[in-house]
Amino acid sequence: METQDGDELDPLWQDLDWAMGQLFFMGWEGTEVTPQIRTLIEDHHLGSILLTTKNLKTAQETAKLVQELQTIAHQAGHPVPLMIAVDQENGGVNSLFDEDYICQFPSAMGVAATGSPELAYEVANATAKEVSAVGVNMIMGPVLDVLTNARYQPLGVRATGDDPQEVSQYGIAAMNGYKDAGLTTCGKHFPSYGNLDFLGSSLDMPIITETIEQLSLSALVPFRNAIRDGLDAMMVGGCAMANASMNVMHACLSDQVVDELLRNDLGFNGVTISECLEMDALSHDIGVRGGTVMAVEAGCDLVLLCRSFAVQQEAISGLKLGVENDMISRDRIMVSLKRVLQLKSKCTNWHKALNPPGISLLSTIHPSHLALSTRAYDSSITIMRDKGHLLPLSNTLYPDDELLLLTPLVKPLPASAATKTLSETARSVSTEHDKWLHRSSIMSGEGVFRELGRSLARQRHGKLLHTSYTANGVRPVHENLINRAAAIIIITADANRNLYQNGFTKHVAMMCSMLSAGGKKKSLIVVSVSSPYDFAMDKSIGTYVCTFDFTETAMSALVRALFGEFVPQGTLPGTLRKSRKVQKSRQHWLVESWNRDRDHRGLQALIKTIEKTSPPGTQSGLSGASAASFELSGIPDLNEPIEEAHYVVRNSSTQALFGFCATYTYPTRNLALISALFVDPSKRNLSIGHSLHQRAIRGLLSPSPKYPTTKISTLQLGSSLPNIFPGIPMSDLTEGARLKRWFAANGWDISSPRLLYTLSIRNLAHWAPPEGLLATIQRVSFAFDLIHGRENAASVLEHVSAHAGPEVLALYHLALADEKSCGVVRAKSPVDGSLVGSVIITRPESSLSTYIPVLKTSSSNSANGNGNGGGGGAEGRGIGGILAPVVPPTPQAAIVLQGLALLGIRQNKAHKSGSCVLCWVVGEERDTLLGMGFDVLDAFEELRGGVERFSEMNLG
Repeated sequence: METQDGDELDPLWQDLDWAMGQLFFMGWEGTEVTPQIRTLIEDHHLGSILLTTKNLKTAQETAKLVQELQTIAHQAGHPVPLMIAVDQENGGVNSLFDEDYICQFPSAMGVAATGSPELAYEVANATAKEVSAVGVNMIMGPVLDVLTNARYQPLGVRATGDDPQEVSQYGIAAMNGYKDAGLTTCGKHFPSYGNLDFLGSSLDMPIITETIEQLSLSALVPFRNAIRDGLDAMMVGGCAMANASMNVMHACLSDQVVDELLRNDLGFNGVTISECLEMDALSHDIGVRGGTVMAVEAGCDLVLLCRSFAVQQEAISGLKLGVENDMISRDRIMVSLKRVLQLKSKCTNWHKALNPPGISLLSTIHPSHLALSTRAYDSSITIMRDKGHLLPLSNTLYPDDELLLLTPLVKPLPASAATKTLSETARSVSTEHDKWLHRSSIMSGEGVFRELGRSLARQRHGKLLHTSYTANGVRPVHENLINRAAAIIIITADANRNLYQNGFTKHVAMMCSMLSAGGKKKSLIVVSVSSPYDFAMDKSIGTYVCTFDFTETAMSALVRALFGEFVPQGTLPGTLRKSRKVQKSRQHWLVESWNRDRDHRGLQALIKTIEKTSPPGTQSGLSGASAASFELSGIPDLNEPIEEAHYVVRNSSTQALFGFCATYTYPTRNLALISALFVDPSKRNLSIGHSLHQRAIRGLLSPSPKYPTTKISTLQLGSSLPNIFPGIPMSDLTEGARLKRWFAANGWDISSPRLLYTLSIRNLAHWAPPEGLLATIQRVSFAFDLIHGRENAASVLEHVSAHAGPEVLALYHLALADEKSCGVVRAKSPVDGSLVGSVIITRPESSLSTYIPVLKTSSSNSANGNGNGGGGGAEGRGIGGILAPVVPPTPQAAIVLQGLALLGIRQNKAHKSGSCVLCWVVGEERDTLLGMGFDVLDAFEELRGGVERFSEMNLG
């Protein structure tokens, strides 16, 4: 028996008890090794352990505990080390806390508020290095849930936000940060905890009611993208699903969810982990013994049981019974075993497991991680509104004014200094909602904001009043303090689900408004220290600040922000960011000319980012493109003067590109065109595209130093060389309509576009010409021949020059210069031998693929997401090209086009191409070619117009 890598498995795994032990993922309560966890490792061969706050004290004690667990496993004869996992999401969800060695970092939403995926990577990498130092080898992250109904979802700031592309971008950045520090990753919570309906009782499972189609367009996007980028493991949630096509009581126990949706539809072949089977709703419905069998049957590789030894024993006996009763086969156990062993091989070995570096490493990296923590928190603080310009307080409060701080009673975060002072007996019973909050629920408890009050008091030299508020509302004590104070800061924490906070804040806002109207000015600042949705859309709260968590580090950053020690630059996540920016006046970005040496790597990274965040089953348009795709000026064989000028908006500190625009001028034709304009998905709706477009138009209409007498008369949007965006992408009609509106608003005439298509035959080996086509072509007696090189090309170039644009002519020059991989098919009139049509044919991996990236990307990635028959299949390899057919309109034009396409297909088959693409098909030519067996891969609308519209515009 072999692993996936072909290595022989240890003979010990033939013993089913040993093999089944690797299928369990368990935890226990206590900060020391108990007889129960020792029994699980020694007698039941437990292979994976989840550590929680109940197990962990200091970093040093954690390293010692982990080392002890691994030593027990080693001495018990385990062939491979234990997998040791923790939840260390940052913000309010951390299992390990140690003020001296472990740093606090913002929550996932807080990191997204910084607007920097690079910072997301750095934070995740630092977090992973810290937990790895104490012997942990797996992290339960990243969280990939999309907050579809963000305002009311208890996941809150644990998720990045409500935009699936943004969640993908930040989730993958975090995942890569973890992996590069040597940890294995676990995405959660599949298929999504981002839009759950709670029915009230703790025995009722939260339900997903969205259809699979709705989930595919939103919630599943980050999971799909993370899988594509190498996610190691996936936690499948315990929620129910109820829609027309699926009725599932528990997702992690359903083969429809695990085997069909996750493995078959999304292509995941890593380790799947069930939600904890000790959940009340799950154990009550099915029982742990049956639930364990169902989880393994459904396709889960690891079954999670968090605490109870009795329950864990029941689960183990349940799995054994399932095997004995032939409900679960030996092969099924072995499939999961191999996946788990493969996962362990990525992150651990006995030398590493038995020798965690512990404090020696943590003390070395701590100073740099502290600096990163401060930078991350400072960058995340967000001022959503400051209507009365109340901030910074140092500018609006007089020295003798009193400042009032009003804070809710909340349960301390599990990983915090405040928690250290609480005894275990002080814990309150939580609601079902709180369970889904994963230990950061809003509960009664004093002292969480005491240090915040002290910090503000130090800033104010004692001129601070601080008291709490509760569900009892505004009391006389509050009224008295509000009358005394010149400014009031109200802290809220998930006010949408703790409605007393909402009511209290609105009441105080009304009081301040009435007092101010009566001449007694009261400045009110509301600070949300968890979900930013508390008052995001409530304009009656004029000054609104968001911190995304209430760790000590976040509160320290808040104080410095309130008093102007730095200017907060954070923005709200997802649609909140976008809706806010729409209301703002248009921002102008510094646009710089493209500099190859400086910007080449940044452009490569930008292209890759856009590729990764394109919707599932589609190509981004940039698929296969590189920075070199836009560089035409260095090509020696074009025989057509071309001037190129490209523009960037960039971060001069990090060299990251936020946006790019490519333009070309054909001075002898008085034509100028914009061939590409794209912006980092996380920076859209911030006017970057507008700034680039304005600068590009201004550059195109300015006199050229090389051709000072040339006056551009026509502007074109879209280009066939480079053939990346021949026009506005229209494969997605909704997105296409949005883009058309955008270009119309920026001066383009969208009333009469030219339609251009890219077509494909995905499985060339099985293509056959339609019946009667050959006879029809032969009957009209056109002569078709194939030429290579320039020797006999004069008539072709004359033909193309007369009937197509200059960029198409340049493309033909380029093809004729590459005799090895390109040729041109000519169609000649039977009457006088004159050319009536031409087309370029390319072999797989042609030199033209740099400028026509679709020749690199699988033509199977059409809009329907069909993954069959791409280049590189068993029956062929690579993608052949049939490019830029030039067929003037005549009564016989359709036959000529079919003849050219037929010869192109035959040539591609002769070159052993697996598939072929036909680029730059104009308008009605599409229907002629669809009848031959082509499918539409992409559609575009090329725009052209005189410069007068732009000359009249203020291009600033």
